[in-house]
Amino acid sequence: MIISLFLLLLKLQSLSQLTVSSSSLKRTSPIAKPNCSDHCGNVRIPHPFGIGAGCYYNESYAIICNTSFSPPKPFLYHFNLEILDINWPGRNSKGHALSDEEASEQILLVGNILQNICRSHGGDAAEPVDLQNSPYRFSRWFNVFAVSGCGVNAVLKNRDGDIVTGCASMCMNDTSKTKSSNCFGIECCQATLLPSSQTAYGLERSTGLDFYEIVSSSQTCNVAAGLLHIGSMTNFSRNISSPKLFSTVLEWRTADIAPSETFYCDDYRGVSQTCSCSDYHGYKGNPYLPNGCQLVKECQKCKHGCALNETYFGAAYYYCEKHHLLKRSSILGFSISTGSVILLLGCYWLYRFGKRIKAVKQKAKYFKRNGGLLLQQQISSRDGVVDKTTIFTLSELEKGTNNFSEDRILGQGGQGTVYKGMLVDGSIVAIKKSKVVDKNQLEQFINELVILSLVNHRSVVKLLGCCLETEVPLLVYEFIVNGTLYQHLHDPSEDFHITWKMRLQIASESASALTYLHSSSSAPIYHRDIKSSNILLDDKYRAKVSDFGTSRAITIEQTHVTTCVQGTYGYLDPEYFQSNQFTEKSDVYSFGVVLVELLTGKKPVFPTTSGGWMSLATEFLFQMENSCLFDNLDSRICEEAKKDELIAVANLARQCLNMNGKQRPTMREIAVLLEAIRSPHLSKPTGSKCLDSELVVMEYNSPCNTETAFFDCSSCTSCSIEGMPLISDD
Repeated sequence: MIISLFLLLLKLQSLSQLTVSSSSLKRTSPIAKPNCSDHCGNVRIPHPFGIGAGCYYNESYAIICNTSFSPPKPFLYHFNLEILDINWPGRNSKGHALSDEEASEQILLVGNILQNICRSHGGDAAEPVDLQNSPYRFSRWFNVFAVSGCGVNAVLKNRDGDIVTGCASMCMNDTSKTKSSNCFGIECCQATLLPSSQTAYGLERSTGLDFYEIVSSSQTCNVAAGLLHIGSMTNFSRNISSPKLFSTVLEWRTADIAPSETFYCDDYRGVSQTCSCSDYHGYKGNPYLPNGCQLVKECQKCKHGCALNETYFGAAYYYCEKHHLLKRSSILGFSISTGSVILLLGCYWLYRFGKRIKAVKQKAKYFKRNGGLLLQQQISSRDGVVDKTTIFTLSELEKGTNNFSEDRILGQGGQGTVYKGMLVDGSIVAIKKSKVVDKNQLEQFINELVILSLVNHRSVVKLLGCCLETEVPLLVYEFIVNGTLYQHLHDPSEDFHITWKMRLQIASESASALTYLHSSSSAPIYHRDIKSSNILLDDKYRAKVSDFGTSRAITIEQTHVTTCVQGTYGYLDPEYFQSNQFTEKSDVYSFGVVLVELLTGKKPVFPTTSGGWMSLATEFLFQMENSCLFDNLDSRICEEAKKDELIAVANLARQCLNMNGKQRPTMREIAVLLEAIRSPHLSKPTGSKCLDSELVVMEYNSPCNTETAFFDCSSCTSCSIEGMPLISDD
């Protein structure tokens, strides 16, 4: 156990001695001849290949770069095959379609249109493909024989007429069951090019094919076959007969060249050679160029040679070899003097490793508890639209909020705390953090995420993303500069107050947003918590409706939602409170309370002089019934507002607060009326013309003041219902 731990720690120490990053293994020398292009479009062109006279080894390696494409595409001059990628040992960057195993081979990836075989047109064999007298061979290891067609027997023959491989497919009457992407005998088949004895891991690979001919026994013209790169079979989908290019792997070799100390060559079963730079001794580059293999930077100062050390962890680094007389003493000294340090480092590493594993499990636990599975269900559902939501990491949000510092708090509510933060791109955001970790809070979190993903309106706050890596879920919104309407109405600054014109604009924009939610979104949405603290104001004091934690999306056929009563005192619809049935008219009632707040500047529930609590809606309706509206008007807007505008808004608010929900206007009607009140070119709807109702109250005839001073804010102070509190202190 101790020996195993020591070996593990020794490997850890070797990682700390890395002197070469991945950039050190990149090519440090050119891959093409001087004054020759080393790429065509997105494909790198190494010597012996070349573009233009004098740039290639011989004409077999000549490449035409066709610039009529964008980007340009390279083609083998003698075979008119499009080159998708060229790979050689020591390239140090995997091709876009190559596996790890293929990246260590000297191969070409070329485009290949599969051949159609049409027996009814006079033949049962496709045109042969011949690569004789060329440095190219079709790879048996990385290609498969693929056939598309119904009821097909097809074989692949070599130059001597011997069958290399073959496969057969069958038909199915029920075509709905043949839509899978595999190709194992149902209207499509594939076969390996290797004998069964050579497919085992570690056995030498077969020599590639320089010739093949496809023969089929199909009676139809709907047959296509050819050699395909194994990697292209994943998106095969039985579409072989289309003109789409499929990739095929060619092995490429060169004529014999004399190796040197900087590179070595392997004889390829007596056929030709493949050469590589001696990367073990620090050489990188193109061995087919004169002086193409050069020492990497880390080995240029070594006096006694350079060597490559590869660790069990996949890392690699170069180090300078020491004189042989110093090797034994250095190893012994290292083992004795640093053993204790390595042991301590190992223990620390094991501690960190265990802590990391624990953190991963904890994050998975939080993800599940924070509704990650429910969120995934919404994303994968047919109607889910939350897939465009950004998933933020916890470290990103912690950095942006100074670890959720208290001085970054924007506000606190029943569902959570909102922090001001900055993302890495410099944008300012608002981050909502739930207070309580329970099932209801988590459902509200996911509900708000889904609802805001359904909404796209300029007067609705925009959801940017979420974070699921924490004990409590986090939502990230656009930052709204000027806070809430509640703050400006009930905690105003001495230097600024919301004017009557601004109040009309805020009311109109909020009504427009609610109209969109009720009538124009992809699914009708009930907000269920309309209040002045959920109406935010941007830099131009335009309204932004927020907080959709308790909102509900319904079908068009639904008229109400039956739930337990949720909401805020002072804004709750009495009908909803009694029946547990929330309708769109319940949102209208809450909006009516907001209109009264805009008119009076009072809070929705406020204390009375007798020690109880008063509902603003109840007091407002009482004052309207007794023609004492002036008792409730905000003194800050008396001089700014026009009399007919105040009458119109007051009557509209009263209609919204009607105890019978069916007699309340819709949000669309409210938005139209508010826009008409704001417009200087339209007559203001006043009195009974505002909305048909028996409860519309006009001015004058005050029982507490016989003078016609309906809008005199300094008089009529005796009209009150403080003796009938809505909520008692008991």
